[in-house]
Amino acid sequence: MIIAGVDEAGRGPLAGPVVVAAVVLNPDCPINGLDDSKKLSEKRREELFAIILERAQAFTIVEIGIAEIDRINILQATLLGMKQAVEQLLPPPTLALIDGNQAPKLNCAVRTIVKGDSLEPAISAASILAKVTRDRLMKKLHCDYPDYGFDRHKGYPTKDHLARLAQHGPCPIHRQSFGPVKRVL
Repeated sequence: MIIAGVDEAGRGPLAGPVVVAAVVLNPDCPINGLDDSKKLSEKRREELFAIILERAQAFTIVEIGIAEIDRINILQATLLGMKQAVEQLLPPPTLALIDGNQAPKLNCAVRTIVKGDSLEPAISAASILAKVTRDRLMKKLHCDYPDYGFDRHKGYPTKDHLARLAQHGPCPIHRQSFGPVKRVL
């Protein structure tokens, strides 16, 4: 049986893409220390990211951009990313373990696991790949839009981000369908 863990990063932010990863771990090369990416330090996530890329049997990372999020909504964009990530895995999985309680329709068996990123190593690995990829991307986008502090809050609706959004108005990477951004528009 080929089991893929699937998770996302970036459903809650007001800016940037949602990033989804799917990972098939290699049972012959276990990875110690896998956990929900939010419970790990940035340094530890970076270390595990490199180990996962090296040891995983297969992985994919998919970004769903701002325009698509605004067009179909964040839940549908996340499910689309999950579908694309799983469908790009080679060899294709026979079971996809999805973090949370909603899953896309896939060409394999599917099981949703609430808090799966803490409970299932393959989902933990996907959580780490998605979070590190998105954080790196938001740091790069900070260079293009330095007035917003994306390098610190990664687009999440922190007090600082909301203040900067009110001061400068939205930039091209803000999700216009999200309430706090809509209100500033």
